[in-house]
Amino acid sequence: MEISEELQTLYSATVEERDGEYYLSVPAREIETGSLEVEESVRVALLSPASSTTTLGDAASSPEPPTEPAEPTGPPVSVGETREVDIESIGDQGDGIAKVDRGYVVIVPDTDLGETVTVEIEQVQDNVAFATVVDRNLRQAQ
Repeated sequence: MEISEELQTLYSATVEERDGEYYLSVPAREIETGSLEVEESVRVALLSPASSTTTLGDAASSPEPPTEPAEPTGPPVSVGETREVDIESIGDQGDGIAKVDRGYVVIVPDTDLGETVTVEIEQVQDNVAFATVVDRNLRQAQ
């Protein structure tokens, strides 16, 4: 499947019916991580969950009813876990910001933009984790 470079986010959602209209819910993490903004107009593509090799044309004409996606729930990190991360930006308070699985944000104090560090996750919340550096890797993020 070809994926556009303009793709801002990708997640699974269930179509819900209310008062004769249909809705797709946007997970809070998509707003909180900055992928989308409230009141922002977006384009939506519906893909069949039946096959990971489905093309966009096949998804539009697929007669199969969609099945409930098995989207992972909860944060993708846990307290005490060690990970290598790339510092992608610097927050308002000067802390490094890294993104891991599903765009989940990890805040890492005392790091520089572009730095690759090994961190230990100290605190986990639904939309963000806080970590400390346990090793400063010599290479810089590409």
